[in-house]
Amino acid sequence: MTREEIIKKVAETLSEEFEVEQDVITPDAVIYDTLDLDSLSLVDLVAVVQYTFKVKIPVSDLPSVKTFNDLYDYIESHQ
Repeated sequence: MTREEIIKKVAETLSEEFEVEQDVITPDAVIYDTLDLDSLSLVDLVAVVQYTFKVKIPVSDLPSVKTFNDLYDYIESHQ
């Protein structure tokens, strides 16, 4: 999967799952703020990413994934 495909799929999947407009999902946007995540919805985010991209995200890696660009990098480097 190319980076462009990852970006498109993340926007489509997360906008539907978290009921936000796709245009707010930008590379520099902070994931927690943009998706209005709490601890329970963070678990949902990890589950959606793992299911959609077949990429495991250990809890220890979560602090390094702050922006959508970080998420794209993580998915791209772990697929």
